[in-house]
Amino acid sequence: MKRRNFIKNTGIAGAGLSATPSLFSKTILNELNMTQQYPVAVATWNFQNATKMAGKMLENGKSALDSVEKGVMVEEANLKNTTVGNGGAPDRDGNVTVDACIMSPDGDAGAVVYLKEIEHPVSVARKVMEETPHVMLAGEGALQFAIQQGFQKKNLLTEDSEKAWKEWLEHKEYKPIINIENHDTIGMLCLDKKGDIAAACTTSGLSYKINGRVGDSPLIGAGLFLDNEVGGAVGTGMGEAIMKSVGSFLIVELMRNGMSPQEACKEAVMRTIRTAPNYKDFQVAYVALNKQGEIGSYCIHKGFSYAKFHKGESTDNLSASYLNE
Repeated sequence: MKRRNFIKNTGIAGAGLSATPSLFSKTILNELNMTQQYPVAVATWNFQNATKMAGKMLENGKSALDSVEKGVMVEEANLKNTTVGNGGAPDRDGNVTVDACIMSPDGDAGAVVYLKEIEHPVSVARKVMEETPHVMLAGEGALQFAIQQGFQKKNLLTEDSEKAWKEWLEHKEYKPIINIENHDTIGMLCLDKKGDIAAACTTSGLSYKINGRVGDSPLIGAGLFLDNEVGGAVGTGMGEAIMKSVGSFLIVELMRNGMSPQEACKEAVMRTIRTAPNYKDFQVAYVALNKQGEIGSYCIHKGFSYAKFHKGESTDNLSASYLNE
């Protein structure tokens, strides 16, 4: 309930509270001090270093937008993470292409797709949001824009990723492995001390994808969506399935209509299950955060986890609820 409606409905607008509040008065105080739940940072998978970075920034009073950008940048630069940014697994032609998007509390958004040779696509996406009238730039145009904005080109194909790709070329078999090859995204939601929500999502996509493939991660409404009056959601797993259901947008709308983050995530997964006969062959997972700081998560198959930072503490590898649990 919105604070002004709560006060109006209880008929105490303008009334003072006594020095020793009654139980009823304490309820009012709790309603008026919902910021005690802030700040919160939550991310897909066990990206604990990313959530710690974002969480510490939030604790120090930084905005949700700055915190979510810096948080996911940790994984973009992590060479051990072969599914995001530098060191990401290439497509089947040997190209490391990265996708990212970011969304601010005011509803503005920016994205880049099929971007090469830039370590931090999320930061380029933010520049698209703040410096252009557009939402998304792609391919060579996105790279040209990044260079104009001062970003430096960098070879993102590391020795380890190149070696793994060449081994894959010997068989050229493509079959997504649940919770492994589908583990292709960091999506993060931040709720700052002002109660504002921002979100970001960044990936190098599915390993050995067809050249030119773009998944759900950089698509507003699919891999990520938020409404600062309601909350936000991010998705991971088989991007094509998330794109078909516009899953993150769906979750936010379900929360707008009264569902908890947990209920909304489950319903979004069930939508996919009801329309995809082969759902047992892939993973779809969501994490959602509402304005009260409540978190929900649900997935098709056991094994998806998420990390969070709340009240100065980081908690990693929290298991999500799943179908037939």
